[in-house]
Amino acid sequence: MPRLAWPDLCNARDLGGTPTVDGGRIRERALIRTDNHDRLDAAGLAAIRSYGVSRIVDLRWEWEAAEYPSPLAGDDSYRLVPACFDPTGDEDIPPDSYRLMVDASRDRLAAAVTAIAQAPPGGVVVHCHAGRDRTGVVVALALHAAGASVEAIAADYALTENSAPEVMVNTFAHLDARYGGATGYLLGSGVTAADLAAVRTRLS
Repeated sequence: MPRLAWPDLCNARDLGGTPTVDGGRIRERALIRTDNHDRLDAAGLAAIRSYGVSRIVDLRWEWEAAEYPSPLAGDDSYRLVPACFDPTGDEDIPPDSYRLMVDASRDRLAAAVTAIAQAPPGGVVVHCHAGRDRTGVVVALALHAAGASVEAIAADYALTENSAPEVMVNTFAHLDARYGGATGYLLGSGVTAADLAAVRTRLS
């Protein structure tokens, strides 16, 4: 998964090349993960626009977006889709998995995956503040919907600093045990079968 040299972003990479269980690969320039955009200057904005990005999915809370505003917030491509369960930012994230996040934020995570599915043709950038926790979970769910293996998803997650792959492996184990898998989780949380198919088509 190539890192992107987008000015003033520390954790930007294209998910293209992630292997899928059927022997394929996630398409490049389809799904991109980054950290917060408030530091972007003209060069960084130009890099994003020249990459063919059609949708920005900002997973931060409204107060975060107000305190650290995105220079892209006024674009038609921008969507603010808060994805975590505690608007104060004080949620307790266990060190071994994101089980509390996926249990408490089902509707929000479903809305984020739906925003990816329903984006116009082009690349989708997903980000939160650091580009690790909320971004990691939403990207993982989208990659799984597109056929990526849990091992491949965990390997991408581990490319972010201080992110052990076991955290994502354990999160998917929780989804399996409680919801019958990530697909069952998403369908039960409000994502439609058509939108799951759209994610797979977009990323394949």
